[in-house]
Amino acid sequence: MNNSFVNTARLLGAGLRALLVLTVLTGVLYPLAVTGVAQAFFPTKANGSQIKADGKVVGSSLIGQQGYGLDYFQPRLANGLGENSVNKQYALILSGATNRSADNPQLVKWVQEAKARVVKDNSTADYKVRPSQVPADAVTSSGSGLDPDISRAYAEIQVRRVAERNGLAVAQVEKLVEEHTSGRTLGFIGEPRVNVLELNIAVRELVART
Repeated sequence: MNNSFVNTARLLGAGLRALLVLTVLTGVLYPLAVTGVAQAFFPTKANGSQIKADGKVVGSSLIGQQGYGLDYFQPRLANGLGENSVNKQYALILSGATNRSADNPQLVKWVQEAKARVVKDNSTADYKVRPSQVPADAVTSSGSGLDPDISRAYAEIQVRRVAERNGLAVAQVEKLVEEHTSGRTLGFIGEPRVNVLELNIAVRELVART
């Protein structure tokens, strides 16, 4: 009986020591080491890829925002977003896709309405957008609904509207689009893209200077 008790106590002691060691290693030292490496070599990414304007954090380069006025470049649609029906206190927004098939009548209607809106909003007195010019990303949302980027084609058909509404030369706005266009990942993955938030901050700064 005594031997059984002693063996049990010995096993419990070994287990507790192992728990303590592993807790310190994996719960304290490892996170500190990973955090230290991330802050030393990848501080921007480690801190959420924050974008600052006027000394304040205004968003992340990884998360798209809605609600830009027509003075600025428009992001992709966010039809997949829904209101949080559980936590009403914080009115959180949920990300997600619409989960509708390509031939779904509701999705087809959304796309048609979005295309008509893009044509109308971006046609100016001396420039008319043709429906055939409207790219797919202008009339569809991303899988998360939070895509921060738009295609170069979508940015280009917005240039004249942004220039006209802000009293800027078209060439000035085109230059901003060029400066904020990122190439394909690793040179061959995906398509060139433009971060909407970064581009709109540049537009605002240009307006302030002029």
